[in-house]
Amino acid sequence: MSDKFIIRFVAGVTVFVIAVVVVLNRHIIPGPAVAPSFTPYLPMLNAVLNGTCTILLLVSLYYIKQGNVTIHKRLNIVTFCLSSLFLVSYILFHYLMRNEIFYGDMNGDGQLSEAEKASAGFLRPLYLAILTPHIILAAAVLPLILLSFYRGLQMQVEKHRKLVRWAFPIWLYVTASGVVVYLMIRPYYHF
Repeated sequence: MSDKFIIRFVAGVTVFVIAVVVVLNRHIIPGPAVAPSFTPYLPMLNAVLNGTCTILLLVSLYYIKQGNVTIHKRLNIVTFCLSSLFLVSYILFHYLMRNEIFYGDMNGDGQLSEAEKASAGFLRPLYLAILTPHIILAAAVLPLILLSFYRGLQMQVEKHRKLVRWAFPIWLYVTASGVVVYLMIRPYYHF
């Protein structure tokens, strides 16, 4: 396959994924009237997948620094598959569950009482300070992951290294911050 085709393919996948996420977050496509019983477990699954990917990325870094390309490659294939599963689960959750979650809203009524405002205190700005770059970087890192994954599988080592210098720290932040975001928002889910 030519580089031109791969770049177009990666761009197409990236645009498609971002469009699906935006459409679901804007509730343009109606979800089911009643979410299936497994739906409330998807955010926890997503956090577990993100946490596992964080660990696998760090272990993969260790092995490549040791010169073990085979283990590094296998770990990255598993990480890529788990991240893909995360993406499917994330999209499925946002399709099935239409509840708006507003950080600080303990009773789930969409409004913050004075007590909720006081209890949220510095946590809401901290949550948003973690969430905002998490969302932006999650979108930005997708093409870098896809291209670096392809270059690695093709053993195009120099091109892979150049991409991974950017992709690895961003992907690591996105997976780790995904767990933090889940832990911060978990008390406010009302299913």
